Amino acid sequence: MSERKPYPSDVSDERWALIEPVITAWKAAHPSVSGHQGAYEMREITGAILYQGRTGCQWDFLPHDLPPRSAVYSYFAKWRDDGTDQTIHDLLRWHAREKRGRSADPSLVVLDTQSVHAAAGVPSDTTGRDAGKKVPGRKRGLAVDVLGLVVAVVVSAASAHDNATGIALLDRITAQSDTVRTALVDQGFKNAVVAHGAGLGIDVRIVERNPADRGFAPQPKRWVVEQTYGTLALHRRLVRDYEHRPTSSESRVYWAMSDVMTRRLTGASTPSWRSA
Repeated sequence: MSERKPYPSDVSDERWALIEPVITAWKAAHPSVSGHQGAYEMREITGAILYQGRTGCQWDFLPHDLPPRSAVYSYFAKWRDDGTDQTIHDLLRWHAREKRGRSADPSLVVLDTQSVHAAAGVPSDTTGRDAGKKVPGRKRGLAVDVLGLVVAVVVSAASAHDNATGIALLDRITAQSDTVRTALVDQGFKNAVVAHGAGLGIDVRIVERNPADRGFAPQPKRWVVEQTYGTLALHRRLVRDYEHRPTSSESRVYWAMSDVMTRRLTGASTPSWRSA
């Protein structure tokens, strides 16, 4: 790593050891026509992506002692489009689950959606208004395991019904794993999701709220997805949707969770914005 003052988002030696094999294999599979290896270290590129995700800054406002936006965005886009970001994320999730004594893939997932405001520059044809939550922007759908680790993510216009998001999540889950047998959802999801899950061999159960509850009341097992949304909120790039493409928004979730999991796996603390 080049000599500069460190940022809290920098990738330590221990954390880089978890990511580096995937990046090295990717580089080997994508050689430059000229044989040039690139002017910037992949560890610095990865650190710049995590820096932006954590701080929420614009591309043009990346610090001058990090690689330039042209290089960082180029790799971010390439890894988004060919699925390298998800490969890194999924390998880390398997590692994190196995470290907790669980199988690599879960048998139960929890589905939920979150509508977030879109920034001014986000194309209008990829956004909408969530009529129920009165939020103009995009809808972020997550499927998480019982540890709160992300199994699948889908980003769409906020106007999309939870059913559409739920169906898309179930399709993505089954496309990458055949172990999921049960999915818990809230009352925002309807029978269409239950029927679609049945067709995929997944028992979708609608967890109903206790009528006696007042205010926010965590539901057994389902609460973990709310915890995941709270964890993602520590990454300011995800507090609002700034991305032109929904696939970029999905990539931001993968990078944020990869950041979280590498810290958990190496015992590193995750600094909060309230830290001194």
